[in-house]
Amino acid sequence: QVQLVESGGGLVQAGGSLRLSCAASGRTFSSSAMGWFRQAPGKEREFVAAISRSAVTTSYADSVQGRFTISRDNAKSTGYLQMNSLKPEDTAVYYCAAKRGGLVSRARYEYDYWGQGTQVTVSS
Repeated sequence: QVQLVESGGGLVQAGGSLRLSCAASGRTFSSSAMGWFRQAPGKEREFVAAISRSAVTTSYADSVQGRFTISRDNAKSTGYLQMNSLKPEDTAVYYCAAKRGGLVSRARYEYDYWGQGTQVTVSS
């Protein structure tokens, strides 16, 4: 079992940066791949980024490639999403998720555990 708590969201101007954190409790975080998803009002939850359990492999949505960086610190049981050059279209609730097994996935249904989400609002 893994419990996830996101933090670091907020209001930022376009072009600014935010760093989201995902604190995990439970024994299996280090053996779990981790992902970030987001959901804007009226839209489906979409994949943003994922990282393997060993942090060797990462994957990004095309819309954030080159602007966002996913990372993790297994010793601290914490994952991160560094978001730079933010755009108004990045406005959404951001969720971290963990999946059993260490391989990255872009598929929402493959993730077993979810946080409660943190709001990110980018003003123009």
